[in-house]
Amino acid sequence: MSDTYKAILRKDRVEWCDDAPANLKEAQLVEITIPEEGTSLANQGQKMAMALEQLAAIKAVSQIIDPSAWQREVRKDRPLPDRDL
Repeated sequence: MSDTYKAILRKDRVEWCDDAPANLKEAQLVEITIPEEGTSLANQGQKMAMALEQLAAIKAVSQIIDPSAWQREVRKDRPLPDRDL
């Protein structure tokens, strides 16, 4: 699994927003992803709202009769790995 670090790309230089990764070598291949223009939390919220509207339109969770009971069941505590109760 790869880690994500915040940096600013200035022409041909990368400036780390925080400390540079500790395991960074002198020369190392990295992948840089530049976010799409207009990507913001508000934009993500609008996309989420549209997705939820689509789920509502197709009645994706209509089999849930009592949403409060369903939520309690889903959130019920479960035994944690490697811990004795």
